[in-house]
Amino acid sequence: MTEILADLLRTSSILALVTLAVLEIVLGIDNVVFLAILSGKLPPEQQAKARRLGLGLAALGRILLLFAISWVITLDKTVLFTLPFEAPGAHETAAAVVDGPAVDKAASGTPITAKDLVLILGGLFLLGKATWEIGHQLEGHQQSGPKKAYASFGAVLAQIFLIDMVFSLDSVLTAVGMVPASEYRTTWAPLIIMITAVLLAIGVMLLFSGPISNFVNRHPSVKMLALAFLILIGVVLIAEGFHTHIPRGYIYSSMAFSLLVEMLNLRASRGKVGKH
Repeated sequence: MTEILADLLRTSSILALVTLAVLEIVLGIDNVVFLAILSGKLPPEQQAKARRLGLGLAALGRILLLFAISWVITLDKTVLFTLPFEAPGAHETAAAVVDGPAVDKAASGTPITAKDLVLILGGLFLLGKATWEIGHQLEGHQQSGPKKAYASFGAVLAQIFLIDMVFSLDSVLTAVGMVPASEYRTTWAPLIIMITAVLLAIGVMLLFSGPISNFVNRHPSVKMLALAFLILIGVVLIAEGFHTHIPRGYIYSSMAFSLLVEMLNLRASRGKVGKH
């Protein structure tokens, strides 16, 4: 116990906790946007419950994955199959070990690990869901009259759970990379740091998920922009599944710029309405 406390109270540990919590919050933006879109399909009285359960599932999933970290790491090492081509833009040689020598991507094609498959399937799910929602939004604006049909609570929760698993895997692997166990004397210290960071991030997301969801669902143009963000995130997940790395800084900066332009458009629209 004394060794664990000594590890946790180190300056490097506190900095790692703060940095990881901030990073988890930034990575969780994707999850909050998706949560806002899906919860908006429920009756108003069920939306807050869906958001709480969705984020609760995300927290539970990430903590369970952290406890099974040795298994999670193998997901990036276990090659399921190898594609007979090199993915465009994947310049680095990927090596994966499966009970033997490393597999050279440049010589053998593109090895697809269990983690890669999860990212690809998750990205395809996001692409399909966001595209369907955009079509639904366009049809909704063209049609008038019928009362809004709400989705079932179970169906929405199942979709939230599926995408939570994809985001949780990415989140846990990021946490493991930032808090290496080799730098600590005990195995519990890095685990406590990672779990605390995840809980802090989920707490912040829970605090702001309501206002963000209400804002997104109140403004159709912002909702369309959020769906476009989900398509972008889906493409990034698929690219990473094929070992093509796209720096997240570029993605989030472009999303922030687009959101800033949309906020200016909304403010300009309110100004015009006020004058009339």
